[in-house]
This record gives sequence, structure tokens and C-alpha cells, in this order.
Amino acid sequence: MEKISSLKHLFVTVFLSNFAFNVVTPAITDITMDAICPSQDKCSLAIYLSGFQQAIMGLGSMLLMPLIGNLSDVYGRKALLTIPVTLLIFPSVIMAYRRTTNYFYAYYVIRTLTGMISDTGIQCIPIAYAADCMSEENRASAIATVTGVGSAAFLCSTFVVRFLSTAQIFLVSSISSSAAVLYMTIFLKDTTRHINKINYDALNQPILANDDDKSESDSSEGTPSPINIPPFYHIISLLKSSTTLLLATFISFLYGLGEGGIQTPFLYFLRGRFQYNKDNFSILMLICYGGTTFSQLILLPKLAHIVREETILSLALIAGFSNMLIDSIAWAAWVPYVVALFPMFLFLSKPALQSIVSKQVGPNEQGIAQGCISGVSSFANILSPFIFSPLTDLFLSERAPFDYPGFSMFCIGLAWLLAIIPSMMISWFGTSNSRHIIRDVLC
Repeated sequence: MEKISSLKHLFVTVFLSNFAFNVVTPAITDITMDAICPSQDKCSLAIYLSGFQQAIMGLGSMLLMPLIGNLSDVYGRKALLTIPVTLLIFPSVIMAYRRTTNYFYAYYVIRTLTGMISDTGIQCIPIAYAADCMSEENRASAIATVTGVGSAAFLCSTFVVRFLSTAQIFLVSSISSSAAVLYMTIFLKDTTRHINKINYDALNQPILANDDDKSESDSSEGTPSPINIPPFYHIISLLKSSTTLLLATFISFLYGLGEGGIQTPFLYFLRGRFQYNKDNFSILMLICYGGTTFSQLILLPKLAHIVREETILSLALIAGFSNMLIDSIAWAAWVPYVVALFPMFLFLSKPALQSIVSKQVGPNEQGIAQGCISGVSSFANILSPFIFSPLTDLFLSERAPFDYPGFSMFCIGLAWLLAIIPSMMISWFGTSNSRHIIRDVLC
């Protein structure tokens, strides 16, 4: 259980599902522009539609991820991971069949609905699965490897997409997601952890359990029930029960705010500023995720035994701000390629933060803890398009109040710069005794 190699079937599932999810990313900007504003390099409607979709998916993820995470604590990681992986299939099938304007809008609606669960679900549930199988000493390495496999999938998908037509891209995505469902069904073993176990000692009692829950569990014979799903105020109590968790919540929000900005507005900034197309996006992502894969699979597991996660988190956020600052003042089309290696450090922040959160909760609370943090990040993704999409459109147009086309990119980096403050506060407060403290909290 302590060897990372024991998670090999999880890695395959994560790779296939992330490959299916990411292979469509370089092409979707061109497809959206061609469907809504054909033969144009700038299109306000495309920016706002993409931003609206991102906001709706963020809202859905914010509401559903704590629920999905908690259900995975009750019914098992495999059962709940099957849902987001399966949902990846449907949008790709639509675009693989036809890419006319009507089919694009059908894809848009289905993608928006399924993305509420699939986008974040394939990220946070595998983290909880890895945390189930690893001790605290090896957890940072395991989480880094899971995220690194996801980055490797992005890298491979970005490389493959350069040799595929648009129709083939979505066909490959459909096949990959279907293969992920089939593989995990056959090979991935469940790590079901029932909240209502009879013989738990005091250390392993869930944070969200109270005396009434314990009395009910004695008579339920360990059978999970939807009654175990905590209300919203319990989730708030969980996040407030530890200084470290509260600071991690602020970091997750600010990181998600910036992350939302680079999902859509950044791509349209490059399209409008330097006329980037599918091939340019592919090269950029190839550079970015090549470095990210190296840092998450090789660099972070080694650093985790030398440097504290809190320090890694702060340095990663500084790298993210530096990246967006340079992109915001880019004077030529080659500049984003050069600074595309900065995310190899920026993307260490998420596994570092997930590892910090994982160490604050017990084995039966990994799902809801990761789900809560993902939900906070998704809430930031709701706000992000409403902030950065109008800014991107404004400063790329002739209506800009001053001549700074990359001002929205600077604001994205500013969110990560502000996140450095709570990340440094985690180092000051320390995390060694947090679990003892939060287990005295009754929600």
C-alpha cells in the first residue's frame, strides 16, 4: 500500500480520462470562432459565450464537488470516479459526428452540463484515492504523481492533436474516455471507506460526525445512507475548523481565480493579439505541459522530502505571477513560447495545496476535504470569466482606456501574487498540530 506503484491502475485511468478531456482543448477555440464568427480573428460573442460556459460549470462544480467527494467517502472512490469519466464521452461524440453551427450549440449545452461534474471530478477523486493508499510521509509524492500523470496526458494529447483533423480529435477523445471507463471497471480496485464503521478509535472519527451520528451508526450496521451527506453549514464548519484549512481555502479561491483566467481569456488574448491558431496553441501547450510533467513527476516527489509543501506553494505562486506579467507585456508572438516553461513551477502549487489539505483530515474525510477545496476553486472559476472576459475584450478593442492589451493577463497574475500572503501564513502558523485541534470541533 505504501508503494506508489500500487496505484498503477489509477494512473492509467487518470491518464486516459485526462487525455480525452485535454485533446480537444487546442481545437475548441478555433471551432467556437468558426461556428459563431467565421473568418474573424476577434469575436466578443465567442469570448462571452465561453466565459458564460466556464461560469456555469464552475457554479455546478462548486455545488456538486463537496457532495461527490462526501459520497466517495461513503460509497467508494471507484463508484464515484466512474461518473465523471463516463460523462466525458457524450460531448465528444456530438462533435465527432458533425460540427455545424447547430451541432456546436448542442455540444455547448451538453458540455456545460457534464462539465459541472467531469472537469473537477476527474481531478479531485483520484487525489482522495491516492490519499487512501498512502501514509502522510508519502502522500505529497503520491499526489504529485497523480497530477503529473494528468499533465503527461495533456502533453501527449497536445502532441497528438497536431497530427489529427478536427473530426479525428473528437473521435480520439470519445475512444479514450470510453477506454478509461472500461479499464477502471475491470482493473481498478475500490477503496471504499464507510463513514459508519463500528470499531473506529477516537483518532479516526470523522470531523463531521456528532453524537447523534454515532448513535445512528450503531444501529445502521455500517450501511451508508444519503442521511450521512452533511448540510452546507457543516462544510463551512469544516473549512473554519483549522487555521490551515481556512488559509488553504483562501489560496484555493485566489488560485482558481487566476486559473479560470488562463482557461479561456488567455487563449482569446493570444488569438486577438498575435493571431494564434490551433497549431500555435498546441506548440504552446506542448512546451508548458512538457515542463509541468517533468516537475510534477520527477521534481516535486524529490523536493517533498527536502522542502516543506508550504514553501513549494509560495515559490510556485511567485512563478505564476512572473509568467503572466511577462505575457501581459509580450511584444512578439514568440514571447509566450519562451515563458511557457514558467508553469512547470506554477502547477506545483495545486498538488502542494492538496497535500497540505490531505494531512489535515482523517482517512474517511479525504473525499469531502478535497471536494470542498475543489468547490471553492470552482466558485472562483464562476467569478473569473465575469472579471477577465470583459477585461480581455475591452483592452483588445479600440475602447481600451489606456494602451495595455495585456492588462487582463496582468490581473490574472495579480491573483496569484495575492495568494502568496496566505501561503506564507501557513508556514508561520505551522500544520503539525492542526489535526488534533480540528478533531475537537463538533459541527
